[in-house]
Amino acid sequence: MSILRLARALRSPRSGRRFVRDRSGLAALEFALILPIMVLLYLGGFEASEAFMINRKVTHATSVLGDLVAQAEEIDDEQMSNILDAVTAVMNPYPIEDMNIVVSGVRIDDEGEATVVWSDARNMSAYREGSSYDLPEEISRPDTFIVAAEVRYEYTPTFGHTLTGTLDLHDEFYLRPRLQNEVERD
Repeated sequence: MSILRLARALRSPRSGRRFVRDRSGLAALEFALILPIMVLLYLGGFEASEAFMINRKVTHATSVLGDLVAQAEEIDDEQMSNILDAVTAVMNPYPIEDMNIVVSGVRIDDEGEATVVWSDARNMSAYREGSSYDLPEEISRPDTFIVAAEVRYEYTPTFGHTLTGTLDLHDEFYLRPRLQNEVERD
């Protein structure tokens, strides 16, 4: 049908009424309108669940890190390397290149000032020995020792990174040593 015949057919009153009553392409039109929304919801749900799972693994890795160190009386380089390996294994199957780990022994003096006694890290710099450490007020008791475990994970969504950018997922755990007053580091 040529465009001229189509235009003439649409101008007639009978064809205009017939066009308004015709429902044969309605489902295709509704599908075309709803498809982008459904795809966005699906991809958004996927990204949200992925970020949620990684955040849970970050929390679990931080807990494992603090717990393993707090159970020791003394830790040498080999033991610390094994602990950091175990913590990175918790993040499996997610890439560990985006994961920063730091664990520190923090002593709180009788005036409530917290200072780093020792610190070890992977994929980032450890805290400098003797530097001050900010602890939450409810944790900071004078004349005590704290194992401070921190894990940070930079998550870049596969589909929505232009909207959200990189998400900084992190957690911190503070534990008291279990076997003695202080965890020593060789």
